[in-house]
Formats: sequence, C-alpha cells, structure tokens
Amino acid sequence: MRDYPPLVTAWTDRSAVASDPTVPDTRSPGRLLWWFIRNQGLLFVVCALLSLTWVLPGATAPWILGRAVDEGIVPGDTARLGVWVLALLAVTVVGAGSGVLYHTMVVRSWLVALYGTVSLVTHKSVQLGHVLPRRVPTGEVLSVSGSDSDQFGAFLEIVTRAIGEFIALVVVAVIVLRIDPELGAVILLVAPLLVLTSAPLLRPMGNAQTRERTRDSELTGRATDIVAGLRILRGIGGERTFGSNYAVQSQRVRHAGVRAGGWQALVESIGVLLSGLFVVALMWLGVARVRDGQLQIGELITFLGYALFLLQPIRTFFFLTQKATRAFVSARKSASVLGQPDPWPQDREGRLDPSGPLVDQASGLWVEPGELTVVVSADPDASAALADRLGRYLPRDVDPLSMDSDEDARGRAATAARRRAEEQRRTIQERDREQADRAWGVTLGGVDLADVPLEEVRRTILVSDTAAAVFAGTLQDAVDPHGRCTREQAEAALRAACAEDVYDITPGGWQGLLDERGRGLSGGQRQRLVLARALAHDPEVLVLVEPTSAVDAHTEAAIAERLGRHRLGRTTVVMSASPLLLHHADRVVFLSDGAVADRGTHDDLVARRPDYRRVVLRAASEEVPA
Repeated sequence: MRDYPPLVTAWTDRSAVASDPTVPDTRSPGRLLWWFIRNQGLLFVVCALLSLTWVLPGATAPWILGRAVDEGIVPGDTARLGVWVLALLAVTVVGAGSGVLYHTMVVRSWLVALYGTVSLVTHKSVQLGHVLPRRVPTGEVLSVSGSDSDQFGAFLEIVTRAIGEFIALVVVAVIVLRIDPELGAVILLVAPLLVLTSAPLLRPMGNAQTRERTRDSELTGRATDIVAGLRILRGIGGERTFGSNYAVQSQRVRHAGVRAGGWQALVESIGVLLSGLFVVALMWLGVARVRDGQLQIGELITFLGYALFLLQPIRTFFFLTQKATRAFVSARKSASVLGQPDPWPQDREGRLDPSGPLVDQASGLWVEPGELTVVVSADPDASAALADRLGRYLPRDVDPLSMDSDEDARGRAATAARRRAEEQRRTIQERDREQADRAWGVTLGGVDLADVPLEEVRRTILVSDTAAAVFAGTLQDAVDPHGRCTREQAEAALRAACAEDVYDITPGGWQGLLDERGRGLSGGQRQRLVLARALAHDPEVLVLVEPTSAVDAHTEAAIAERLGRHRLGRTTVVMSASPLLLHHADRVVFLSDGAVADRGTHDDLVARRPDYRRVVLRAASEEVPA
C-alpha cells in the first residue's frame, strides 16, 4: 500500500503518456485527477471498499427493521424478533467498525495527495530553478502547493465515499423494486434527475471558483513580495502604498469568494429542496400503498427508513459535483505549473576544463584561471547579466504570466483569454528552449557551456548573487547544505566570510536553528552567511555578485583580505565597485555599455581612466549600511 511521503518525480512531459507511474499526467486537468487516483493504487481501492462496508449496513438496516415488524412484532413471534434484532445489531457493529477504519484510511489518502502535491511542486521548482519564475508567478506556485493540494485530497475522499454510496443506492433500489416496482423506479430516477437539475449551475460555479482562485494566488504573490522586500519598503516609506494595494486585492478576493460561495449555496439549496421533495413524494406513495392494502406496515417502515437513508447519498452526489468542480479548477492550475517543460537539452556529453580561461564572447571578458578578478561596471544590470551568462542562466527579461490573463472574463471570453495566455506561455517556453539549445557564448577551457550537461555546469561554476536566500534549519545546514564539509572546512569558510559572529549569536552553535530567510539576522549577517555557504561549496569557478554591499567598511576590508587567500589557486570573479575589494584583486576588468573597456590593476585603471574613477569614487562615497 502506498504510504506517505509518496514517490514522485520532478519531470513531467505533456506531449506523451509517461510510462513511469510516479510522473503526473499534466496533458489535461481530467488526466491529472485520474493520475492521482491511479497513483494511490491499493490505498484508493481499500478506501472505496471500506466506504462500501460502512454504508451498506445502513442500507440494509431499514429492510431488517421492516422484517422485524412484519415477522416478529405484528404476529408476536419472539424468536423471529430476536433473530432480526441480532441481525440489526450485527450490521450496526460492522458499520461502526468500518466507519472508523474508513475514516483512518481516507485521512491517510488525503495526506498522500496533499504531501504528494507539495513534493511535486518542490521537485519541479528544483528542476527548473530560475526558469520557473519566468513562466509562473510565485503566488501561483505557492497556491498549488498550499490550497490545491488540499483540494485533491478532498476530491479523493468524496470519490471513494460516492462509490460506496452509489453501490448502496443500487442495493436499496433492488430491495425496493422487489417490494414495489413503481417506488423502486422513483428511487432509481431521483439521483440522475438531481444531477441533471444542478448541471447547468456547475459551469458558472466553476468560473466563479476559478476567478477566486486566480485572485487568491495573486494576493499570495503580493504578500510574498511585500515580506521579501519589507526592509526596503520601510527604508523608502513604501509600506502604506503596498499595504493599500494589498488591501485592495484582498477585497477583490473577498468579492470573488462571496460570488463563488453564492453559486455553491445555490447548488446546495437546490439539492436540499429536491431531496426534501423526494422524501415527501416517496412517503406519499408509500402511505397510499398501505391504504390500498398493497404494502404491509413493516414495508412502509422500510420505505420510511430508505427515504431518510437516501438523503445522505443524494447529498454526497451533490458534494461530489462541487468538489469535482473545485478539483478540476485546481488541476488546471496545477497542470500549468507541473507541466512546465525543462528547456535544457538532455543530449550534451562534453566536459569543462577548469584549468583553462573563462571567456564571455558578448562582453569580451577573459578571466585567467586561478585568479581573483573583479568586474567593475557603471550599470549594475550589466554586471548581473554577465554573472547570469557565466553561470548559464537565462536572461531576466521576461515577466511571469498569470494563469488567467483576463480573470473578469466570462463564458467564451474567458475561454479565449485562457487560450491567449496559453499561447503566450508557449511562446516563452519555445524562446527559452531556443536560447538554451544554441551556442551559449561562454567558454571554460575552450568548451562552450552549451556543449556540456547542465549538471556539469552547476558542479563547476557557482553563481552567488544578491537574491540568494537563507533557509530555515540549522546553521550547519545553512553553511553546508550538502553535508560535504568537515568542521575545519566549514569554520574556514565562516572565517573567510567574516561570519564568526553568526556562529557566536546562534544558540547551539552549528546545531542552532535559523528562521526562514534568516529573519533573526541583520542584513549584513545574512549576506556574510550566504558568502560563507558559497565558499564552503568550494567550486572550481566562483562568481560573486556584490558580496559586501550590506556590510560596514571594517568588515568589508577583512573580507577583501581573506577572500583572496581562501580562494588561492581557484578562479573567482567578483562583480563589485568596492575599492576595498579592488585593492586585493589580481586583475580588474572595467565594463562600459556591457563590454570590456579596459583591464589591469586597480591603480592602473584609476590613473588612466576618468570614467573608472567616477564609478569607483561614487561607490566609495555611498553610505554603506552597518
């Protein structure tokens, strides 16, 4: 039996059915929901069987009660009455025990679906890395991992319950048909009639839930952005503006939720109304049969019991339509995230030579192996773009699209809006694949980065930029997430990054816990911890982007002095205009308009290039946070 955490994989291919059962089928929402059912395998079957054994005793209880009245109470046969009482006790015990087991297993099934979805999203995020935010908003990813995973669990629960209650409905119909064919026909027709009655309401309810889901994911993304940039917002006084925008979006989510809830309430009210009418009609027909002498009193009690019993299956079928609609909406969103293809070619077999120079053809950068090279540019975006190219990262020139580009559209307009958004997403995917497949223009040891597997590039070249995050966990995990370092190596990385104070203030030392994003640390401490992590990894080629922008001058001077010693004999490229780092560089490269304008030592460039002096002096005069 499949238990949690379930086995899943990050790779999904929307163009073909994968033979690996752990690969979700994201070609359509329906296929993804069916994959969730197949992926649970025996667990789903067990839940359905337990649901049946839980519901069937309730389906037979009215018949047993009716037989007890007709064969035991009316004729005064105590023995027969005792037999039927024991039978009623037996089915009650079986039903109660099965109910406990069913609840236990269905919670397990729910957790498998929930944590399985979280694991799928995590693996997809790891697989695509920086590519995923180019295609999907951050809030959308979080919503799939958070709320949609719960919808899949609820869908599986209601499906297993509906299977058991459908079989019970058939059993009841057979029993009633044997007693009275006309009343049995009424019972058989009532469920399809209720479904047909509510069917026209499912599409507007689904559209309203989609609109609520889209606005909620946008609200989640906005909250994530605010939390990530809270320090900056406070510095520029932008909390009120962003808070107001968040409040506006929150109200839009509330309005969409009210509208979706209204449609859901309408569907439920129709279900309650028709269920009540059904009970009244069934009882009216049964009383008429007793009056005409066609039914015995015990059979009437049986009909009364079934009239009340059938309310639950009917409500379950209504819940099935509602939860299936929500699950379909969630599956469409999840398929858009999990079905994002990997743009990187899988057929590369080259190998990089770290002993050779690192060359960027677009800018003309030439980095000698084993040297500490500092790149200075008046345009920080040019330096960041160069660092991305050196690490084989796609350019940051695409804003992610929302899953629904026109959330207020309805009917055909909504369908057309989704098609336009899908076309735009496909265009971005094709552009990413085209960029990843062609020659990259950056070589290491004469080998283009596009000619080797991406794993080889990531193993050899490490880029640590200003967006690097600190994750929750121990200090040891933060510095050495892969568990490769000895204690001496980890301590050497902390010293080189001047991050010893982080160790000192963390209760428990290496096993002390850090909050998510390092919330208990200052900006400078977080930056130095990220630098220590990069140094502890000890790659053949290390690219650092503004590694000392958040530290004071004294600490920056110590880092500049220790960095070169720690990376001695390894190729290191630093994007910075800090004079303290420039003084310790083996070579300085000056970029102008994204291309190499000059190279040499810091003193030589200061002496012969006024534009270089302006950039460096401006950096030196800027106030550095403590």
